[in-house]
Amino acid sequence: MHSPARNQHLTSHIPGTMTPSILIVGATGNTGRAVTQTLPKLLESSSTLRGSRIIALTRSPSSPAAQELAKLPGVEVLQQNWVEITAAWLREHNVTRAFIASHNEPNQFAEESTFHVNALHAGVKYVVRISTTAANVRPDCPVYYPRQHWAIEALLGSPEFADLHWTSLQPNVFSTLVMGPAAEFIKEYRKNGKQSTLRLLLSEDAGVGIIDPDEVGVVAAHLLAQDDTSVHNHAKYVLNGPEDINGKQIVDLVEQYIGAPAQDVRYKDVSFIDTFYEYQYAATKQSKNVIYSIKRAPETAWEGKCSASTTSREILDLAAPERAPADVLKTLLEE
Repeated sequence: MHSPARNQHLTSHIPGTMTPSILIVGATGNTGRAVTQTLPKLLESSSTLRGSRIIALTRSPSSPAAQELAKLPGVEVLQQNWVEITAAWLREHNVTRAFIASHNEPNQFAEESTFHVNALHAGVKYVVRISTTAANVRPDCPVYYPRQHWAIEALLGSPEFADLHWTSLQPNVFSTLVMGPAAEFIKEYRKNGKQSTLRLLLSEDAGVGIIDPDEVGVVAAHLLAQDDTSVHNHAKYVLNGPEDINGKQIVDLVEQYIGAPAQDVRYKDVSFIDTFYEYQYAATKQSKNVIYSIKRAPETAWEGKCSASTTSREILDLAAPERAPADVLKTLLEE
C-alpha cells in the first residue's frame, strides 16, 4: 500500500522553510487529490492561512496526476514515504496542519499512530484524518481495520494529545467501489452483447448513502482551511452521499443502460475479497483470519445502519456532498 523507496524530493530544495506548510499525505489518492485541488482557493480567502505552502506527498511524482497538482498555486509535490516521516522532518518543513488518509493494512495502527505521535512532538497544530464507515468504528467490530480507526481516535482523544487538534472523517463506502462492478458489466455487454454475473456489494433492499471520494476530499480541504480549528477539534463526522441507493436500484440503472433484464444478479457479494487475499496476502505471513474479516464490513450497510440520514449536520454546513449514484455510474462509463 505504500512505497518502500528511499525518501526522494521531486524538488531538490523547498524555498522559505519558515513558511507555514499544510501537508497532504497521499495527494494523488482517492481523497487526497480533491483535498489538494480544493485547498489553494480556500486559503486565498483565509485571514490566518493565506500564503501557506501546500506540501503534496506522492509515491509517483512523474505521474500525470502528480504533475497536474504541481501546477496548482502554492503546491509543492514531494516524493516521500509518509510512514518514514519523523518529527524532525515535520519541523524542517514547518508543517502546521496535515491531512492523512492511511492505508488499511493490519499494521495501520502502528504506522499511523507513529505519524500522529511525531506530529504532536513536532508542534503540528491540526490533523484531519480519514476513518471509515461510522457504524463500524467501535471496539467490538468483527472487521479488523475499523477497530484500528477506533483505536487511533481513542489515542488522539487522550489527554496526552491535548495540544494537537484533530478531526476524524467517517465516510460511508465509496460510490466508485459500489458502482464499479455495474459499470464494468455494462461495458462488457456493450462490447460483446453478452451478460456476465452482476456482482453487487449492496443488499437488494437496504438503502446506503454511498459517497464519492472526491467529495470527502473537498470536506477535508474546508476543514484544513478553517481559521479556528477548535470548533472541529475532537469531532468525528459522518459523511454520506446526498441520497440512498440499494442493490435493486443499481440493477434498475444497469437495465436502463443495456435495454434488457439482468439475468444473473448476486447481492451482498464479497467474493472480491478472495481475489484480494490471493493477490496481495497469500504469499505473506498475514493472518487469513484477519484479512477475511473484511467480508463482514458491509453487514452494517445490509442492516440499514448506513443511510444518508446519518450524515453529520456540520458536514452539510461545510460542504454538503452532491454527487448522486447515477452521476457516478455515468462518469465511470465515460472512462
